[in-house]
Amino acid sequence: MTKIDLITGILGAGKTTFLLRYAKSCLARGEKIAVLENDFGAVNIDMLLLQELKCDNCQLEMVSGCTDPFCHRRRFRTQLIALGMQHFDRIIVEPSGIFDMDEFFDLLYESPLDRWYEIGSILTVTDAKIRPDMSAETEYLLASEAACCGKLILSKIGAEEPESTVRANAEQVRTRLNAALEKIRCNRRFTEADLLVKNWDALTASDFEALSAAGYRNESYVKQFRTEALQSTVHYFMRFRIPDGKIGEMVREILRDPECGEVQRIKGSFCAEDCTWYKLNSVNGNLEIAPVPEGQAVLIVIGEHLSLPAIDAHIRAYNTADDYVCI
Repeated sequence: MTKIDLITGILGAGKTTFLLRYAKSCLARGEKIAVLENDFGAVNIDMLLLQELKCDNCQLEMVSGCTDPFCHRRRFRTQLIALGMQHFDRIIVEPSGIFDMDEFFDLLYESPLDRWYEIGSILTVTDAKIRPDMSAETEYLLASEAACCGKLILSKIGAEEPESTVRANAEQVRTRLNAALEKIRCNRRFTEADLLVKNWDALTASDFEALSAAGYRNESYVKQFRTEALQSTVHYFMRFRIPDGKIGEMVREILRDPECGEVQRIKGSFCAEDCTWYKLNSVNGNLEIAPVPEGQAVLIVIGEHLSLPAIDAHIRAYNTADDYVCI
């Protein structure tokens, strides 16, 4: 049977960055893998960030852009069937930051998927510096997506951070998560052993091997929100053209402007005047811009209480393309 791993985490937690490292470790062990990006959005920019994984032993696939959750579920199932017939050693699934865990479990209990797949590890990624002002919706997502994980992986731990600070932050995450689990009437409580607290640059082959064997927990909890009711936390800005050297300035303006809402992450790709494509990723104020082989002109703004008109106004101030659109 093919093992299937699920990497969960709320918006901007660092799932794609971790998946890239995790998938490379699987390939280094000689496994034949597929990566399935499972996103409710109309555009999945994370696929561009994973292009370097492409090789004879790694296939990249995606499910996105459905009109409703039922359509999305059907496409997810169809893609799993197609991959299941190709005899991979491991399938790694990265869902949207807004994800109903029951969808994953329910699908794998259905025929023929129940004959082809066995659940390997459920790994949940969360920021080591948990936000004190987290909304009720985000707190629910954190708890519901972590409830069944075999290991909670803390992201964005600096290489030079004092050990005392790292441990204090980890304890704060654990305390906050356990309180959130209690609110949704989940019996699970996280211990220190359930957390991976380490700078990702220091992760070893043994660490990744242990993660691939971390397994999962089958926990129940009360659903406080419907998944489809939480989709408005993402806006898309497409077909723009920004003068060279200005896109970083524009992104920083959006992040600083309180009128735009609580912007947690901006990601996307754009084409420079010399026709070179670049990927863009900004989380917690840190902006990364790097070349990629191909792309499309799109920015995805993720957060809470976002103002589409305010963000749109910033982009229009720099945009020179006639066919620019936002949704």
